[in-house]
Amino acid sequence: MIERVKTGLLIFLVALSLIQTYFLAYRMPWLGTTTRTDQDYVNTELLGQSSNVEQVIFPEELILHLGNDEHTIIYPHTQFYELILRQRLASREFKGFQVLPAYDINWDELRRQHKGIELSFTAGISMELLKKLLKLNTEGIEDSKQITSIYIYALEETEEVQAYFFDQNGAIVYRALHVDLTVKDIGDYIGFGQFLPRYQFVANQLYIANEHIQATEYVYHYDVFTSEQMQRSLFFDSSTTRAIVNRSGSQIYTDGKRGLKVEQNGLWINYTNSVASQTNSVPESENVYLAVDFVNQHGGWDSKYQLVQTPAREQRYVRFRKYIEQYPVIDISPFNYGYIQLGLQQGSVFEYDRSLIKLPYISESKDIRWLYGGEQLRNQIEAYPRAEEIISIYPALKVVPLQDETIEFSPIWAVMLRDGSEEMLMDAMPSGFNPESVKGINSEG
Repeated sequence: MIERVKTGLLIFLVALSLIQTYFLAYRMPWLGTTTRTDQDYVNTELLGQSSNVEQVIFPEELILHLGNDEHTIIYPHTQFYELILRQRLASREFKGFQVLPAYDINWDELRRQHKGIELSFTAGISMELLKKLLKLNTEGIEDSKQITSIYIYALEETEEVQAYFFDQNGAIVYRALHVDLTVKDIGDYIGFGQFLPRYQFVANQLYIANEHIQATEYVYHYDVFTSEQMQRSLFFDSSTTRAIVNRSGSQIYTDGKRGLKVEQNGLWINYTNSVASQTNSVPESENVYLAVDFVNQHGGWDSKYQLVQTPAREQRYVRFRKYIEQYPVIDISPFNYGYIQLGLQQGSVFEYDRSLIKLPYISESKDIRWLYGGEQLRNQIEAYPRAEEIISIYPALKVVPLQDETIEFSPIWAVMLRDGSEEMLMDAMPSGFNPESVKGINSEG
């Protein structure tokens, strides 16, 4: 009986083998095609987090004008910032835009004397993308117009609120004739700044802290996206890819059409695609959507990022600046970090630069550091070689790579210059130093 069972099982296995051989030889249609394309190599495994265009568009400062030439600044991703911008301003409507010459009004005097709020996009943002943040009806105005700031102020004597959108070239301002805000709304907004540090308003929309500013230093123990993960994500086929090590020690992977250069001991990549077209530009907003989608599919986001304007000579590029809590991370050579940049033309990515460092949600440590304000800060600005080119001064973080996959982010005062570049202006006070305690000792003496 057992021998019969064995014989029957053997016959079944032989028959099954013959059937499989037949299907493989004649490629039955329902088994699917064996043809492969470049896209078969795309692995959209999400290494970081996903994002969208709405999350990368926000002003780098909310400037509160308190009246009587008093001002304070609220920075992104803080409680008051989110409350004012996302929960209140974002739901209000601005419409009926009128074009005015900017020189018709003394804006400096308005900022000093009237209560109001200002949204600052120092490097500029298009009207079309601004609509992802605010409810705008800009009929008759080109969506491509670049806006650098939005100034909303209250005329208490007439119970009127006026809103002005400043064009990047500085010669034109757009006034919203219908503003869905009241004088009380403006009063509520500036009320959030009652106990915040004061800033001095100087020429050209520049603000300088009147007092020392408390900041935070972070230390992270990080993970790294491996070059193999990025190869899979960027559609490389291992059977057609060859690796090269150049004299600088960088690794280059190429299939003859695309290249992936891994630098900084495996912490930075530069991807290029020679097949992508580099002619016939598409609108800026379309490039931004494409860039966000591409990052989502090829590495993802390890933190919050902000869309920033690239210099005019690099209009084919879309850049996203990294934030850690309320602070932007500025890129200081020779260690590349702090941004993701893509080159796009006609719907294709021809260049992709980013760090392979992946930060965890929680830092390993945080320490209070103080940024100089008042006279020390003003003296530093006067001594800065490119002082006349400064268009913004703000707290930021510089990167200090440490050993054992650890990285430090130290607070600094940074400046943005007229050409769109960012530089360090001034380091924070030494670690452990508290100017408040010194003030207390001096007052007791």
